[in-house]
Amino acid sequence: MSFDQALSEKQTMNSLLAEDQEGCASVAPSDMIQQAQAASNFLKALAHEGRLMIMCHLAAGEKSVSELESLLGSRQAAVSQQLARLRLEGIVQARREGKTIYYALHDPKAERLVGVVYDMFCAQVKS
Repeated sequence: MSFDQALSEKQTMNSLLAEDQEGCASVAPSDMIQQAQAASNFLKALAHEGRLMIMCHLAAGEKSVSELESLLGSRQAAVSQQLARLRLEGIVQARREGKTIYYALHDPKAERLVGVVYDMFCAQVKS
């Protein structure tokens, strides 16, 4: 990336951040409290490395519980517990096919956040 491209990208990001900050200032305080609580609950649900890893795997597509167990190297009980929390928050959805339960990301915000987290923390270590 050239210096001019990097500078242009930085200016674009600064402009978008300024617009976002103005947007927050235009939200009524009572609405902001509600949204802050919703955001806090959402982030708390994601603030666990096991749940983040589950979401990363589900970002690639639907997986069964046994597939997730294998990918995570975890016991079924631990995976099920984390999936239950994600399901409770509406982040994942489940479907049953015979005896097998499949999970997929359900919340578009979660899918978007997984992409951002991947870009920030994983993309540079991928070989």
